[in-house]
Amino acid sequence: MTKLGIIGGGVMGEALLSRLLARGVYQPTEVRVSEPNAQRREVLAAQYGVQVTAENREAAAAPVLLLAIKPQIFAAVTSELADGSMSLIVSILAGVPLNKLEEAFPGKAAIRAMPNTPATVGQGMTAIAANAQTSPEQLAQAKAIFQAVGEVVEVPEYQMDAVTGLSGSGPGYIAILIEALTDGGVYAGLPRAIAAQLALQTVLGTAQLIRETGWHPAELKDRVTSPGGTTIAGIAQLERSGFRSALIEAVKAAEGRSRELGS
Repeated sequence: MTKLGIIGGGVMGEALLSRLLARGVYQPTEVRVSEPNAQRREVLAAQYGVQVTAENREAAAAPVLLLAIKPQIFAAVTSELADGSMSLIVSILAGVPLNKLEEAFPGKAAIRAMPNTPATVGQGMTAIAANAQTSPEQLAQAKAIFQAVGEVVEVPEYQMDAVTGLSGSGPGYIAILIEALTDGGVYAGLPRAIAAQLALQTVLGTAQLIRETGWHPAELKDRVTSPGGTTIAGIAQLERSGFRSALIEAVKAAEGRSRELGS
């Protein structure tokens, strides 16, 4: 019996599919993926053993339907699905609010989710917002889907644009941070491969240290800055260059753009 339908077999759709199967949330025989590209269908069927189809209506026959398509084709895809037998709609479409999901699927439970790209390696951060028709059991189902690819928080929908600005767009900011640290190491005389390894592990290790100790980031900063030392010299330069305010403004700009896209 099909329990989960997925429309869209792209990067994020496959990331969710692979982790859901690996963690046993669903069995391959319980999942049907709708994907227009024949080659992608063959890959998904061969690699994961799931049912595949080119017909979106067939995926919509499952009780839980996951929308993993581009926002630009939302209206075209959903126009033929309103009478599907699914009881829960889960959407990862950026900028598509709950009221649009409710218009497309009248009377259905609907959940808007914003995962980020680290979900592809099981280290994602997803925020979800549910409509009034969603039961506690359906909310738990949605959380289980995204817990397969990382951590999940529930927020009121009005905060979803802020989520997009922070965790949704955040991997891009961190990628620039790692690249800049690497360039700094090269400027200081390190071979690029060594500088890149140092930068990446420093970011990864610092995040893990804060997670495991529960320290506030400011506490860690205080612990590694000795009087007149190298770290405080570097931090002073970051403050002069507006590093902290640049990140704050980046989140604000991305939040504003997300709001524009959803209007």
